[in-house]
Amino acid sequence: MQRPRRISKTVQVGQVQVGGGAPISVQSMTVSKTHKVDTTLAEIQGLADAGVDIVRVAVPRPEDAAALQDIVQGASVPIVADIHFNHTYALQAIEARVAKVRINPGNIGKEEWESEVLLAAKEAQIPIRIGVNSGSLERDILDKYGYPQPEALLESALRHVEICSRHGFEDIVISVKHSDVFFMIQAYRLVAERTDFPLHLGVTESGSLKSGTIKSAIGIGALLADGIGDTIRVSLATDSIKEVEAGHAILKSLRLGRPGVNIVACPTCGRLNGDLFSIVKDVEAAVDARKFDKDLTVALMGCAVNGPGEAQGADLGISLGRGRAHLFKRGKVVGTVPEADIVQTVLDAIESWDAQA
Repeated sequence: MQRPRRISKTVQVGQVQVGGGAPISVQSMTVSKTHKVDTTLAEIQGLADAGVDIVRVAVPRPEDAAALQDIVQGASVPIVADIHFNHTYALQAIEARVAKVRINPGNIGKEEWESEVLLAAKEAQIPIRIGVNSGSLERDILDKYGYPQPEALLESALRHVEICSRHGFEDIVISVKHSDVFFMIQAYRLVAERTDFPLHLGVTESGSLKSGTIKSAIGIGALLADGIGDTIRVSLATDSIKEVEAGHAILKSLRLGRPGVNIVACPTCGRLNGDLFSIVKDVEAAVDARKFDKDLTVALMGCAVNGPGEAQGADLGISLGRGRAHLFKRGKVVGTVPEADIVQTVLDAIESWDAQA
């Protein structure tokens, strides 16, 4: 079945293409003070090691803006400057050659300040993300709708797209983030219908690792399943590396991410034979640690009812019996494995997997 994909313009964020049919990129944001250059660069490298594609840094102080050049030169991934309230910081970010500038139209100030930023970005060929947010809409729009409705976020985004258009600036990425998952989905659908600019997906203020991941998976996943979205950030109140991991997990679940091992496991019931819980936990931990780049599905199944069928549908799989398991490869049983050896056998099979064989 052909997967749908909204056709969007191409925006180049450093070496990462966003939109235009490019792979969906994963973003995150540093939590360290940007002016503490060594600390920030170390955090950025940690995110890069975890698989991030683009990193955003906050610029709330003059010393942060002054540090951007060192950050850009020392980072191994494209850097986005996150600007609120002070347009002069955006101008400094452009001068520092960041890969993209994110501004929030609702709090950047006067339109002439926004225009000044656009002209500088156009000359430097640096894209801008119009970052509309349910928590910081323009006062007149909020008064009109009474609440950050999806239509309110759309109106704010289109207002600033029009400003960009008047200046001949179209190097734009749009986000319309909302803390309400349903409103977030509807807002992005409205923008997707009305524009062809790349969309940065995210549920803002989503919460903790547990609740935030669930909200983000629903919001981001629903849109991606419909072909909407070009780059994503899972916003979590925890270590930013967890954001990157969650982002890649969302993409993997929809077969949209970079190559990797996809593990499926059966739900539990009274038919379960053996310690499937430990097997799944150990296999997942080992797969994450080894960072396999082989694109295959591994099924870990707990009984003879659903097990053989699911395992046969995967590239590799096991189906537990009493004290042992059948090992499947491409739908065929290739051996029987003692339960104590299952984890290592599965890892060995992944390691030696040859897609052409």
